[in-house]
Amino acid sequence: MTAATDTPRRFSVRARHLDNHHARVVEEASFEAAAIAYVEHLVEVAPEEDGPAVSIIVRELESGHEHCYRMDLDSGETTACG
Repeated sequence: MTAATDTPRRFSVRARHLDNHHARVVEEASFEAAAIAYVEHLVEVAPEEDGPAVSIIVRELESGHEHCYRMDLDSGETTACG
C-alpha cells in the first residue's frame, strides 16, 4: 500500500534572498504547496529586474530533497528557478 499524495510532509522554506535563519517549517502535501504557504505570509520581498517576484527554496526535511521556485507576485505564475 502506498501513502496518500495529500499526506502532509514537513518542509523548510525560505526566500532565496534571505538567510537560512529566516526559514520556516511548514506542513503541506507538496513542494509547491509549501512554497505557496510561505509566500502567503512573506513580508520582505527582494526587488527583481522584471517585476515583483520572489524565488523560494523548499527543502523536504525527511529526505533533504530541495526545489526552487520563482513566483511572479502580480500574476501568481510559478516556475522552476533557472
